[in-house]
Amino acid sequence: MGKRTNEAAKLVDKNKLYMISEAAELVKQTAKAKFDESVEIHIRLGIDPKQSDQIVRGTITLPHGIGKTRKVAVITKGEKQKEAKDAGADMVGGDDLIEDISKGNLDFDILVATPDIMKDLSKVAKILGPKGLMPNPKSGTVTFEVGTAVKELKKGRVEYKNDAYGIIHCSVGKVSFDKEKLVDNIKALFEAVSKAKPSSSKGQYIKSVSISSTMGPGIYVDQRM
Repeated sequence: MGKRTNEAAKLVDKNKLYMISEAAELVKQTAKAKFDESVEIHIRLGIDPKQSDQIVRGTITLPHGIGKTRKVAVITKGEKQKEAKDAGADMVGGDDLIEDISKGNLDFDILVATPDIMKDLSKVAKILGPKGLMPNPKSGTVTFEVGTAVKELKKGRVEYKNDAYGIIHCSVGKVSFDKEKLVDNIKALFEAVSKAKPSSSKGQYIKSVSISSTMGPGIYVDQRM
């Protein structure tokens, strides 16, 4: 990969801010791996990530999804189980599914739960938490609207949250996407993050924006999208 990576890097001017359409085309050109690489956006924020009131977090259903089929499991009871199945959930259950999880069976990418089941789900929190699978109201995975949640997650709803350095990393598609679809997804994510500025954050909110493929170089994007 060293030689291919170096060749790809030569295509990118590190001192230039590319307009979004040009950047989307370039990220496709610089993806040299033999698999369909993901495209990620990296947004460096002018926040203090140590302050809880400056955490930037939310969810958004991208216009064209992320190019990956995700297995969605739902833990609930009663009629809500039928609602989840009808919406296309891959796994649906109650105590039985919690028991499976306790045994280490985690054959899903996202877990949705209704609020009334969270007390029981606490039994396996130590298993789900480290893997980032514990349902959370802020990510929209703790809800009584399980049908809506499953459909949106299947369609391409993603969660974004700044890391310890104040940077948001989020998938916005695959290099196999048409350039126009990548542009739409990038703009949608950027606009969502822009609107999520904490009221306590002062000064320049968005410091820089870049995109890259899984194995490709970073491409800095002009914020005038």
